[in-house]
Amino acid sequence: MAVNIQGRLDASGKRFAIVVGRWNELVTKELLEGALDEFRRHGEPEVVVVSVPGSWEIPSAVQPLVHGGGFAGVVCLGCILQGQTPHAQQLASQVGSALMNLQVGSGVPIAWGILTPDTMDQALDRAGLKVGNKGREAALAAIEMASVLEALAPHPNA
Repeated sequence: MAVNIQGRLDASGKRFAIVVGRWNELVTKELLEGALDEFRRHGEPEVVVVSVPGSWEIPSAVQPLVHGGGFAGVVCLGCILQGQTPHAQQLASQVGSALMNLQVGSGVPIAWGILTPDTMDQALDRAGLKVGNKGREAALAAIEMASVLEALAPHPNA
């Protein structure tokens, strides 16, 4: 017999955190508004917003949230604009690796809403102007994954 485990988009009664970098705030404030709106639409959970200087600092703020913070999920929002050097790729890679390690090590879903566009126009498009809002998408991913992991958790009588 097959069992199909599928996440639900209901955040009611849960607690989430959003860690948002202020660097490129024109973009990140739109990502934050999109994420907060999705949480309002999907059960109005308690949401704690943590503001940090930039994307580099996001993993440091996420660590205490996923280790004993009582959060069902964490949404990470930032904007790393590409430049003429490989700095942006290195930054995105290191931040991504740190967040993945925190996610796997803690069992708390961490949703990626950190943009890595080539231009500010592309960033603004991905923050809600033309191509959807990646903050919204990250919030939805966090809500769904919290539900999936809850369903996968061992039951006390098992």
